[in-house]
Amino acid sequence: MSWQTSQGRTSGHVVEKKTSDFQFAGQHFTATSDEPAFIVESKKTGARAAHKGQALRSLRSNDA
Repeated sequence: MSWQTSQGRTSGHVVEKKTSDFQFAGQHFTATSDEPAFIVESKKTGARAAHKGQALRSLRSNDA
């Protein structure tokens, strides 16, 4: 997977799929089974972030 950060595009993997509202890093996120959110982890830094599915891109190779 890849996603946009303030430092540019990064890649990593999905850690968790969320289908109900949740708190992450002091922020409230809205998620449903129709529009889930995902906790992702950066391959480079190990940092985690929450994103809606439309913000994530699937990568072709298994390098991420």
